[in-house]
Amino acid sequence: MPGSPSALLYVFLALPILYLLGFVGFPIVYNLMMSVQEVNLGNITEFIRPFVGLDNYRTVIADESFQKVLVNTLLFVGCNVLAQVAIGLAVALFFAQDFPGAGFMRGLLLCSWMLPALVVGALWKWIFATEYGVANYVLSALHLIGSPIHWLSDPAVALTSVTLANIWFGMPFSMILIAAALTAIPKEHYEAASLDGAGSTARFWYITLPALKPALLAVACLVTIYTMRAFDLIFAMTQGGPLDASNVLPLLSYQFSFKQFDFGTGSAMGSFAFLIVFGVALLYVRTLKQETAS
Repeated sequence: MPGSPSALLYVFLALPILYLLGFVGFPIVYNLMMSVQEVNLGNITEFIRPFVGLDNYRTVIADESFQKVLVNTLLFVGCNVLAQVAIGLAVALFFAQDFPGAGFMRGLLLCSWMLPALVVGALWKWIFATEYGVANYVLSALHLIGSPIHWLSDPAVALTSVTLANIWFGMPFSMILIAAALTAIPKEHYEAASLDGAGSTARFWYITLPALKPALLAVACLVTIYTMRAFDLIFAMTQGGPLDASNVLPLLSYQFSFKQFDFGTGSAMGSFAFLIVFGVALLYVRTLKQETAS
């Protein structure tokens, strides 16, 4: 019958739905199920385990390490979002200028983002080494410090160190998205503003920034989601130490599950991280809809 959906259409729709249910939905549901059960090495292979209700969540909330790590996570994510969006915007504007090699250097900058996070973590671990690290060598050469900074072993500095490394790692991703949004702004707007006597600052505030606002919000949402998943870079640099000073929720969930073998509590911690990411993902989808409508 003309105009009616064919059986092939349902097959093509069923494949991605089955994929999402199997590879996205099932792990989430299984993690939620484990978070309300008592799970240990003795019953990890079973589906039917002792039901403990919200006890694992109460244990997590009362745990001092979780409270500390939650604050760390919020600081880590907040600093990364602000810095990656701000620096990404500045670098995108710089490479939007018409000068030789701009496109090549912009592509070269993306190389750092293509590296595996474990490799980036190992690289920054070497940079922040106390005795032979580049960071202390440069700061000493500039006479900015009198003694070496213990970047990765000092609890007061460790979170800053992994935050700097993650900003360097993730910034090119923000830059390339903002650069793509910049190309969508009509040049006629800038030409008309220049004829009216608007300077570069006025053109940025009244043309570029309003036009980029939906894109910047979308980039901020994506950076939040990616940063909430940060695990391997921190694992390579500090493993969350010292004294949980640089620990974040995904890593703490891993430590509870696979070092202390308290799978129920680890799953409850993972559920907290999932709720935060899910909330930001909803905001991202809403932003995309508003951008499409406008």
